[in-house]
Amino acid sequence: MVDNMPKESAKAPRHPRIAVVWSVLSAEIERFAAGTGATMRILDVGGGSGGFAVPLAELGHDVTVVEPSANALASLRQRAADAGVTDRLIAVQADADELPDVAEPASADLVLCHNVLEMVDYPDTALDALAKVCAPGGAVSVLVANRIAAVLGKALSGQFGTALDLLTDVDGVAEGRDTLKRRFETATLTALVGGSGLVTEQVHGVGVVGDLVQVPENATGEALREFELATAARVPFRDMATRIHLLARKPMR
Repeated sequence: MVDNMPKESAKAPRHPRIAVVWSVLSAEIERFAAGTGATMRILDVGGGSGGFAVPLAELGHDVTVVEPSANALASLRQRAADAGVTDRLIAVQADADELPDVAEPASADLVLCHNVLEMVDYPDTALDALAKVCAPGGAVSVLVANRIAAVLGKALSGQFGTALDLLTDVDGVAEGRDTLKRRFETATLTALVGGSGLVTEQVHGVGVVGDLVQVPENATGEALREFELATAARVPFRDMATRIHLLARKPMR
């Protein structure tokens, strides 16, 4: 693991695909605890069935999930009940663009927005809302699809026409053949985040090789996890990853 990669909480899930994100979030939790000693208020926008929310609640934090899918929220509630954290978790059915209506300004110490900005109509408006609900000094965790990885993946599979479409399209999508509305690159994402008044502190790649190549059956999950952690912040590996993870800070006023 590289020296500048933050350490994970002992309770954080260790799946290779999310190890990098959990490492960053664990460091942010430790930073907050060292500064205040208080329980963190966490808002998970588009949190689905609680892949991040439930483990965070298990760590002792108060988590609100904003999610449009009733089925996902039902799974979230069951998952929270099974983990014994229903008292620490609130589920709200709403879209990301409804965030100003369901969350108070400056009400969250940590805001998660994972795999959401690719799907909303106006990502700049969504980021403005995230910045508004984040408390001064708090952090916003953003996870998005990476255009470069999509181009590389299609090219490696011989789909050069689609790869070229993804490369040249302004939003990084293949028109008529895509489930996403846009993909990002590090520069475009940091510019968008900066436009909302947030300050980017860290950028990591998530899924440097795990989603791009066939991992041999004899490879251990721990070995892949360690490789992903070691390459997540290193260029060019970071920029080849399937997803880009960015941690931004809301300035103190």
